[in-house]
Amino acid sequence: MSQVPQIKIPATYIRGGTSKGVFFNIKDLPEAAQVPGKARDSILLRVIGSPDPYGKQIDGMGGATSSTSKTVILAPATEPGHDVDYLFGQVSIDKEFVDWSGNCGNLSAAVGAFAIHSGLVDANRLPENGMAEVRIWQANIKKTIVTRVPMTNGEVQETGDFELDGVTFPAAEIPVEFMDPADGEGAIFPTGNLVDDLEVPGVGTFKATLINAGIPTIFLNAEEIGYTGTELQEAINNDADALTRFETIRAQGAVKMGLIKDVAEAAARQHTPKVAFVAPPKTYTSSSGKAVEADKVDLLVRALSMGKLHHAMMGTAAVAIGTAAAIPGTLVNLAAGGGDRKEVTFGHPSGTLKVGAEASLVDGQWSVDKAIMSRSARILMEGWVRIPGDTF
Repeated sequence: MSQVPQIKIPATYIRGGTSKGVFFNIKDLPEAAQVPGKARDSILLRVIGSPDPYGKQIDGMGGATSSTSKTVILAPATEPGHDVDYLFGQVSIDKEFVDWSGNCGNLSAAVGAFAIHSGLVDANRLPENGMAEVRIWQANIKKTIVTRVPMTNGEVQETGDFELDGVTFPAAEIPVEFMDPADGEGAIFPTGNLVDDLEVPGVGTFKATLINAGIPTIFLNAEEIGYTGTELQEAINNDADALTRFETIRAQGAVKMGLIKDVAEAAARQHTPKVAFVAPPKTYTSSSGKAVEADKVDLLVRALSMGKLHHAMMGTAAVAIGTAAAIPGTLVNLAAGGGDRKEVTFGHPSGTLKVGAEASLVDGQWSVDKAIMSRSARILMEGWVRIPGDTF
């Protein structure tokens, strides 16, 4: 019987928003994994427990959902005016693949706190009590994120009374600002249109808002694709035909947005784009059993991540929602009643979320300065993760 000793790597397991992930300081990774490449991907896959044909990630730190199959690497800032570099890896559950194409907005809320814990933020910038502003360079999409981390007696405050639907227990509030949130170098609307006709062979043609903010997202009207906008996870995730249709829509949307050249490439780009559908307000019961009243929300949104309906809302997709809502004429804006809007509260499967954005029309092109939302974060465990020594 072969026997290979395990190696241990310093790591921290953190909840950020409605996601969880394994966080690393780049200096703690094996030298081969301190640069992009196969060794890094192999290590992160083994840490999370992928690829797992059973879809459970039992032999790793992953939780077998898109929200819990995540990794983060922080490094000293490489961009002037920033405190830390933040790299996000979305780990596939059943495939040998780490997607580096986008950001995780939920885990962004945890980056500032982890950066402080790791000594990556200049101590002279940290108040004894009050809010510590952490300036984050999101290395995947080359954008700035600013988080305001509460400090008490010189330490990060993690407990508090801020409640976030999709998270059972309250915690300290962390405001997060996504600056100039158009993803990557592209325009906010890659086709130049607020609404397109998206042709999906074998499925149909649908009105769609294709937006590049926070994360590339395809917005559809719920009614047009046979839904009400009040659906919970089981209504879609237990329907294999529905999931296949959504993946087909996603692939065609990715081509139309210029993210890939051919639909066959979509399988290697699972994290982006996202697919979401919107509807006007309706009263429904959330996954926790709490009633979400129609008069308490501006619209309803359901979004898919890594091929499944998300249990709440991805933070980056929330940025896309806030941005689209702020621009009159998008499907998101119209579902919310149209007109000029600087913030919206939307209903998702776990409850509600408020997000704001500042948009303006400059020389015929829409520009968004920033999108804002509040999340929370908490360290769940810190120490070492162990992986077999022949992993890389």
